[in-house]
Amino acid sequence: MSAGVSIDSRTLVPGDLFVAVRAGRDGHDFAAAAVDAGASAVLVERVTGVAATELVVPDTAAALLDLGRAARGRLAVPVTGITGSVGKTSTKDLAAAASSSKRVVSSPRSFNNELGMPLTLANAPEDAEMVVLEMGARGPGHIAMLCQVAEPTIGVVTAVAAAHIEMFGDLDGVAKAKGELVEALPARGVAVLNGDDPRTRAMVSRTSASTLLYSVEEAAPGRSRPRAGSVRAEVVAEAITLDDELRPRFRLVSPWGRAEVRLEARGAHQVGNSLAALAVAVLSGVPLDAAVAGLAVGSVSPLRMEVVITPAGARVINDSYNANPASVAAALRALVALPGDRRVAVLGQMAELGATGPAEHRSIAALAARLGVELIAVSTPDYGVEPVAPEEVAARLGEVGPGTAILVKGSRVAALESVAEHLTRPS
Repeated sequence: MSAGVSIDSRTLVPGDLFVAVRAGRDGHDFAAAAVDAGASAVLVERVTGVAATELVVPDTAAALLDLGRAARGRLAVPVTGITGSVGKTSTKDLAAAASSSKRVVSSPRSFNNELGMPLTLANAPEDAEMVVLEMGARGPGHIAMLCQVAEPTIGVVTAVAAAHIEMFGDLDGVAKAKGELVEALPARGVAVLNGDDPRTRAMVSRTSASTLLYSVEEAAPGRSRPRAGSVRAEVVAEAITLDDELRPRFRLVSPWGRAEVRLEARGAHQVGNSLAALAVAVLSGVPLDAAVAGLAVGSVSPLRMEVVITPAGARVINDSYNANPASVAAALRALVALPGDRRVAVLGQMAELGATGPAEHRSIAALAARLGVELIAVSTPDYGVEPVAPEEVAARLGEVGPGTAILVKGSRVAALESVAEHLTRPS
């Protein structure tokens, strides 16, 4: 029997405690289904009359945070929090892969809010040796609240970019919110920061913890190692190459030694994420060679830089999980790294950009033009080209074959995974 916690009656394991939260739908409406699925008890705000023990509290969402806090109290192991405007889910996945020689617990999928994060903690087994948590933010103070529950000992900030910017006002507001993670670290902790991003690098001054900077900027022969601003980057990737399916290789230079690293994750932008992942693993007690071996086989969550060869021989990058200007720019550069003589970006809306949205979309269109990439806009005119409906993409593409490379990317509201599925489906 399980002794876990669930907020979803469809995925509940017999023996779980079911927490009836109000998140889009009212969990109280599914208490009976949870009991039918084997819930040992239900945590509710009102009596529902189900045939199981009912624990009544004023606020089930607050109680879930309390469960996460209590679970964190019994975990005397390294706990890592990962945030950033881009790359946090991939970095979380890569950190788990690099730490796979240990009993590591990591956030499922994108469980990064006040519901998903305490669930990850509450479901961590007693024999866990380390925990890796993704932390998202919908506004100022959100990450600070998550840190009060998780009490991270290692904090990673991947980047500050124009994602969800309507919630923060501007990039400085984004940086302030993301930096709440490093401010929450204890003096004995370590902040792992992207030294190539100025706003992230500046977070060195916002923590009493030790700091470790990573960088993918290469040092020219005869020159010193790259510096992140005025501070030397300790974890560095050199001699980066990509194969024909965008798998990176690079040489790692670090305080723990040098190593040749190969990634299963696709795209040059995963190199920086893997540097952070390696740092998390080694700081948590994983030998460097074991961490490197884990990255060689570790994958990232679905719908992120999946490279699929269609029956006709075209290459499709399915990166449809989400989109913001920084991630779309990285994906476009990955697209042009694929072999071929025709490259097409099928792009949906980049959501939650506020007043900057139209300009950001036009900037991406201009980048695509500079890179020689055809642009097909799906259901949005903001890119400055005539949009098509999702079901019209294949017709707009026309004939594709071995020389064609296609990127499919958009925010969740665009739901472009259906387009990618159609393009890669056997005829």
